[in-house]
Amino acid sequence: MKITSIEIRVCRNTREAMSDSEMRAGGKSTFDFLVISMKTDEGLEGHSFGFAGRGAEMAGGIAASALKPFFLGKDALAREKHWQEFRTYDRWWNHVPIYAYGPFDICLWDIAAKQAQLPLYRLLGEYRRKVPIYASSFVLKTPQDYARQAVEVKGRGWHGYKLHPPGDYDFDLAAYRACREAVGPEFKLMADPVAAYNHEQALRMGRELEKLNYYWFEEPLFDVDFNGLRKLASHLDIPICGTEVLVGHHYSTAECIATGVVDMVRTDVSWKGGVTPVMKTAHLAESFGFQCELHTTIYHPLEIVNLHCCCAISNCEFFELLYPLSYMEFGMKNKIEIDAEGYARPPETPGTGVELDWDFIEDCTIQRL
Repeated sequence: MKITSIEIRVCRNTREAMSDSEMRAGGKSTFDFLVISMKTDEGLEGHSFGFAGRGAEMAGGIAASALKPFFLGKDALAREKHWQEFRTYDRWWNHVPIYAYGPFDICLWDIAAKQAQLPLYRLLGEYRRKVPIYASSFVLKTPQDYARQAVEVKGRGWHGYKLHPPGDYDFDLAAYRACREAVGPEFKLMADPVAAYNHEQALRMGRELEKLNYYWFEEPLFDVDFNGLRKLASHLDIPICGTEVLVGHHYSTAECIATGVVDMVRTDVSWKGGVTPVMKTAHLAESFGFQCELHTTIYHPLEIVNLHCCCAISNCEFFELLYPLSYMEFGMKNKIEIDAEGYARPPETPGTGVELDWDFIEDCTIQRL
């Protein structure tokens, strides 16, 4: 089955931008995106959203110059072959960003699952059909705002709440304490300061989080600070979670597992290269008795693909969604199915089951490549 055409839509989101304060580094983001469409000579098509950071034109140009020519004319079912060959192709002066390969790999899996007439999670190997959700905050203005949001999430029947605080030690600790007081001792809370601390601050904060019964401490230092993270993991009882933006996919994650850099690892279908490396990372982690928690892909059409992977992985406890959901609920007609008990369920239609909102996408499209 040959890939006969690939279209890359560069899309500038027409929805209202977030406020500056909700991103710690500042600067509004409309969450621009790409849409990759791959057609084959057997009439099957694969589609995927693609991450675009804060520059859709840049992301689209990279996809068109480095990825599109690589895949055109190739066998749509030879996913592993393409993964291995692209490593060499990329090394010879392409050096694409971590989010570039993912949507192309997703298109291949969408095509394969459609050919098999199976939802993606069934093709991958079903482990379960629903996954407990936790909510993941943006940056909020006061500690009490986090506490109110945590209570709201608990009231929806969801299974946990993760704070992304602004990175000021005293503010962050106040927010962590306010949330614990608000939701009680047993509701699962996670802390993710997004590499905000130095080692001494992270160590002190980790000890405070242990007293507050937080479930994990995520990216307290930059993912590449192997020495600092390893010391935290060895000195703290709270699990240290990392590798979210670490370049190198499962290959670099393997070193972090083997040398005790972290206690739990991260992957996702957007920033880690698609479905193929997500499953490799999860199985690698399982071999070492590690949890592999899937990181949010930001956009809901990609979250659905993450959800399929979650349903095929035994060592992933949760499905993460940014909160409030309204910020990222765009680009598809069928919203993520969430039941009254706080579980997400993947679509049962063949492929990824994402029904894209082509009218919205058309309104957002500024380039076709």
